[in-house]
Amino acid sequence: MHTSPSPDTPPSARPGASSTDRAAVWSLVTGMYEAYVAGDRARIDACLDPGATIWDSAGGPLVEGRAELELLRAERPAAGDGPVETGLHAYDPVVDVFGDTALLRHWLRVTFAPAPDGAALLPELSRNTAVLRRAADGGWLIVHLHEDVQQAGAVPGDG
Repeated sequence: MHTSPSPDTPPSARPGASSTDRAAVWSLVTGMYEAYVAGDRARIDACLDPGATIWDSAGGPLVEGRAELELLRAERPAAGDGPVETGLHAYDPVVDVFGDTALLRHWLRVTFAPAPDGAALLPELSRNTAVLRRAADGGWLIVHLHEDVQQAGAVPGDG
């Protein structure tokens, strides 16, 4: 199992990414996860290019654009209809920047409350890749997100 370092670990980068760009890319993505935890769809959507594509961790076809993202969201279980997420932690970022395009690779750990019978549930661990483009205002927007589950979560285990 992959373990996470301190949450204060700065993003690493290869040549082509300034410390300012690395920090801005990482801040945008971690801010999107914070918005997810808060249930703030408008804030999540502000991180995404309207035509962004997504390979979702739950599988299925490539999500293309905001309308298909809304359909995916509508298919997800309602609150209380499954395992309860208790935390989301993104870590080990690696950023490359090629002009107005950035490539971010990182791990994401999703933790869950115990099952109703008290059994501990394994966290979901995924390797994620995001492609971002520099927006007109100089900030960044995600144009593609790929979530690759390495350990299925919300199943009984030692945690």
